[in-house]
Amino acid sequence: MKFFSGFSLQNDREFFNSFIKETEYTVAGFSYGAILAFAHAKKMVEQGKRVDTLQLFSPAFFETKSEPFKQLQLRGYKKNPQAYINNFLTACFAPHAIKEVSIKESSANELEELLFYKWNLDALVELKDKGVVIEVYLGSEDKIIDAQGANALFIEVATVTTIKGANHFLEKGECDE
Repeated sequence: MKFFSGFSLQNDREFFNSFIKETEYTVAGFSYGAILAFAHAKKMVEQGKRVDTLQLFSPAFFETKSEPFKQLQLRGYKKNPQAYINNFLTACFAPHAIKEVSIKESSANELEELLFYKWNLDALVELKDKGVVIEVYLGSEDKIIDAQGANALFIEVATVTTIKGANHFLEKGECDE
């Protein structure tokens, strides 16, 4: 099983253990890591290697956000990366309490890639047609991505599960359990 972490994060796989398929032929990713997981799965299949399942947890989806919004995000990151990451993590866990996560060094280029990334529906269809099961998991209370827009895109090619009351990390508050 290959897992790709979210933007500026490491060791975030633990948040998704209850969803992850623990097989040698599963590729999974969270948020920005979903973009990387998709690229990895696509490359593996193109090389004739086996991928059974592609799991995308809160995949980065900003296609419906405006250019000024994206530029504002980049400027904020470039001005003060630490403050940006702190605000980002607060939003990731909203509306619930923030939990401890491991941070890694990130770059404005990575942020730009995820903000301006456009999912290739044809490539997703091609993966599906080659036998890859695509699973997408979204939180109904996600304050980071456009979960409704992501649902509208991925429903064409994937099993989409929306978790009521869940945030970007797909966690629900204690009272929601």
